[in-house]
Amino acid sequence: MTGLAVSTPRLLLRKLHQVMAGRGDAQQRLDEIVRLIAGNMIAEVCSCYLMRAGDVLELFATEGLKKDAVHQTRLRVGEGLIGDIAAQARPLNLSDAQTHPQFAYRPETGEEEYHSLLGTPVLRGGRVIGVLAVQNRTQRSYTEEEVEALQTVAMVVAELVSSEEMVAATEFSDTAGNATLPHRIGGSILAEGLASGFALMHEPRIEVLQTIADDVPSELSRLESAISALQSSVDALLTATNTLFSDESREIFEAYKMFAHDKGWLKKLNDAVRTGLTAEAAIKRVQDDTRARMKEISDPYLRDRLSDLDDLANRLYLHLDGHTVIDRRNLDQATIVVAHNMGAAELLDYDRRHLKAVILAEGTRSSHVAIVARALGVPVVGQCEKIGEAIEQGDFILVDGEHGQVFLRPGDDVQEAFSTNVRLREERQAKYAALRDMSSTSKDGVKLSLNINAGLLIDVDHFHETGADGIGLFRTELQFMVRSQMPKVDEQTALYSKVLDNLNGKPVVFRTLDVGGDKVLPYLRTKAEENPALGWRAIRIGLDRPALLRSQLRAMVRAAAGRELSLMFPMIAEVSEFIEAKAILKKEIEKESKRSGSEPAKINIGSMIEVPSIVWQLPHLLNEVDFVSVGSNDLMQFFFAVDRGNPKISDRYDTLSPSLLKLLRKIVDDCTAANVPLSVCGDIAGRPLEAMALMGLGYRNFSMSAETLGPVKEMALSVDIDQLRDFVLKLCDVRDHSVRDQLRSFARDHSIIL
Repeated sequence: MTGLAVSTPRLLLRKLHQVMAGRGDAQQRLDEIVRLIAGNMIAEVCSCYLMRAGDVLELFATEGLKKDAVHQTRLRVGEGLIGDIAAQARPLNLSDAQTHPQFAYRPETGEEEYHSLLGTPVLRGGRVIGVLAVQNRTQRSYTEEEVEALQTVAMVVAELVSSEEMVAATEFSDTAGNATLPHRIGGSILAEGLASGFALMHEPRIEVLQTIADDVPSELSRLESAISALQSSVDALLTATNTLFSDESREIFEAYKMFAHDKGWLKKLNDAVRTGLTAEAAIKRVQDDTRARMKEISDPYLRDRLSDLDDLANRLYLHLDGHTVIDRRNLDQATIVVAHNMGAAELLDYDRRHLKAVILAEGTRSSHVAIVARALGVPVVGQCEKIGEAIEQGDFILVDGEHGQVFLRPGDDVQEAFSTNVRLREERQAKYAALRDMSSTSKDGVKLSLNINAGLLIDVDHFHETGADGIGLFRTELQFMVRSQMPKVDEQTALYSKVLDNLNGKPVVFRTLDVGGDKVLPYLRTKAEENPALGWRAIRIGLDRPALLRSQLRAMVRAAAGRELSLMFPMIAEVSEFIEAKAILKKEIEKESKRSGSEPAKINIGSMIEVPSIVWQLPHLLNEVDFVSVGSNDLMQFFFAVDRGNPKISDRYDTLSPSLLKLLRKIVDDCTAANVPLSVCGDIAGRPLEAMALMGLGYRNFSMSAETLGPVKEMALSVDIDQLRDFVLKLCDVRDHSVRDQLRSFARDHSIIL
C-alpha cells in the first residue's frame, strides 16, 4: 500500500487550515482533522490523544477506532505505545505494533485488527501535549516522507489544541498560572549567590500567528534572509572587542559559529518550509524537536550543544522581518535572565553591569554556563521546570542561590526577609574577605594549604582575589571541551603559560585530560557505552591515544621552561598505568631539551586517587610518584557503586560514612609512611564539616571551588586539630550510616565555626 505522496503535505495543510478557520467547536474541528489525516495518508485509523493532568493521555478524537472509546480510553505516560511516544518525545514507526513489548491492548478501541502504527508527539514549546497516530491493517513500514508529514501535521494540531485550550490550563497550574500572584519555585543551586531584578526572557516567545504558508517560495526567501542575517551577527560576535574574557569566549563562539552554519540544521528548516509551513512555524517545529531531543540526552556536553541550536532558533526568529533583537550588551536595569537552557557563550553575551542572576528550566552544576557563572559571581538556579509558564517579561524576581529557590512577584514580607538575607550574606563575604591575607593555620598552629580548583582563564583572572595558596587542580579538559576542534600544541602552550604567569610563582597543579564519561569532546570519536563512568575515559584514553597525551604533555613542558611544573594523571587504577604515562612524559622532556635546550626547573609528577583498586597498591604507587591527590567525587562514586548523576541514589550514601572515612584514613597512613605529599580535591574539600573531618584524619592540603574557600578557611582558623584527631579516628570504626550528627555536635561543643 502506498502512503502519503511527498507532494501532498501542502494540500493537506491547506485543508487543515480551512478546518481550523471554519465553524464548529474545537472538538468538531479536531474530529474533522483526524478524518482528513486518515484520508490523505491512506490510513485506516487516525487518532489524537491529548495530555491531561497527572501525566495521563486521553483519546480525544479518532477516525477508524470505536467512537465510544473517545474520552474513555486513557494511558499513562510510558504506558503502551502511545505512552511510550509521549515519554520519549520521539516518533515511533512499527510494521507490527502488537508484537512490540510496550503494546497495551485496550479492548474498547477495537484496534486488535490493526498492525502497523506510526505515531508522533504533539509538541508545544518542547513539551509533549499529546500524541498523533495513524494505523493500518497490513504490516508495513511508513516512509520517511510520511513520518515528516505526520510531524508537520502534529504541529498544526498543537496550534489548535493550545489556541482553543481543549485541556484547561488550570489542570496543570497552581498559583504560578496567575501572573498577578506571588509564587515560589524550587530548583537546584548551580551557582551560589542572592540577587533581585526584573525578568528578561532569554528565548523570545515565538508566536506563530500563521502556521500554513500562503506562498512557499516567499517563505523560503524570508527564511534565507533571516539565516544570512543570523550568520552575519554570529560572525560579528567573534570580532567584537568588548567580549568578556575573550580567550574563552572566542573558543566557545567558534563552536557556536559552526552550528550557525550547520548544513543539517539549515536543511531541516528549509524542508519544514517546503512542506507548507511559514518560516516562523518551521523554526518553532525544529526548535521543539531539538528541545525534545535534549530531554532524552543525559550527556552534559551534548545537551550544551543542543542548547546552542535552541538559542540559534530564537535568534533566527528575531532576524525574521518585523522582529526586534534585544541588545543584550546594553541593559538598562537590574536583570534576571530566564531561559530554558543556555550555553556559556550566551552568558558572556550579556551586559555584565546589569546581569544579576540566571534562572534555568534545566541545567546542571557541571554545565559550561554554571562553571562560567560561578567564575563571574553570577547566581544561577536551575531545574526550575515550570519557570517558563509562570513568568512574564518584566516580572520582579528574587533569586536565592543559597537555598535553590526563586520568588516571583514577591510580597513585601518576602522582600523584607530577602533583604535581610542579602545583608547577612554581604557581612559574611566581608568577613571572608578580611580573612583573605591571614595564614591558613589551625587554632593549635597546624599549617594548612587551601587552594582552589580552576579550569578557565576566567578562574585564573580572579585568583588573587580569593586569597588561595595556589591552584590545587587545574582541569585542562575544559579548554578542549569549548572548542570545535583539537587545540594545537602552540595554543595549549599559550594557555598553560598564561596560567603560570598569572600565579606568579604560587603553586598550580595541572591535571591531564579527564574526558569521557560525562565529558565528551566533539572531535574525539567514541562508541556509546553502557556504563560510561566506568568506561573509556581519562588516562585510559590518553594511553590508548598516546598522540593526544603527548601533545598535551609537550605543551605543559614548554610552558614551564625554567619554572616548576606540577602535573597529575587522572583515573589511575593500577601502578602500571602510571608508569606508562610517566614514561611518555619523560620522553617529551628529553625531546624538548634537545629541541630548545630548555626544560622545567623542577617537575612534580602525581596521581589522582579516584579508583578504589589503586588504594590497595598505594605502597607501590608511592614509590613512583612525587605526590598524590584524592579525587573525592569519583572515589565516592566507585566506592559506593553510586551514579552521582542519578538523583534517586546520589544522596543515598553519605560522604561522612564511617567506611569512607576509614578508606581516606588508610590513604593518609600510607602517604605518611612513604613521606609523600597528599592533597584532596572535589566537593568534600569545600564543605566545612567534611573538611573538618578530613583534618582530623590527617589531611592538610585542600583544593576547592573559589566560593567555598572563605567558609572552609573560617572553620580551619577555629579548629584545634589535636583535640579533633582522636574523636574522628574513633568514628571510623562505628557502624552508623553517617557520623555527620556526631561531628556537628563536636563542632558546636568546641566553638568551631561551620
